[in-house]
Amino acid sequence: MTFELFFTVEGNPRGKGRPRFSRVGKFTKTYTDAKTKAYEQIIAEAATEAMKDRKPLETPLVVQMRFGMPIPLSYSKKRKEACLSGLEMPTKKPDIDNIAKAFLDAMNAIVYVDDVQVVRLIAQKYYSTAPSVLITITEIVY
Repeated sequence: MTFELFFTVEGNPRGKGRPRFSRVGKFTKTYTDAKTKAYEQIIAEAATEAMKDRKPLETPLVVQMRFGMPIPLSYSKKRKEACLSGLEMPTKKPDIDNIAKAFLDAMNAIVYVDDVQVVRLIAQKYYSTAPSVLITITEIVY
């Protein structure tokens, strides 16, 4: 039987920030910025709740992500309708790969042992009146 997991993270999708660097004596330390850490914590909590008491998966996985992006407030009524009907697509930041990276990293050791197990990634950005991210993870069993 194939395992499937579904969960939603409410709110505006956010991309993973670039790594930050600081110097400690002769050494350079790499760290994640506070905003990215906070967003990844929200994702991790939603993933933990969805997994319940299950152990992280160890099989190959298909991950589908649907990013419901907010419609800019400055858009006219006509343009908002075009966004909601799919005639206008969200081609602005954040980049789709940066949002996906935040989610894949946040689900490590919760949903799966490591994101290297993801063998197929399907991601889509669309405009929505209720910004959120819908995640579907499907186990591939031979």
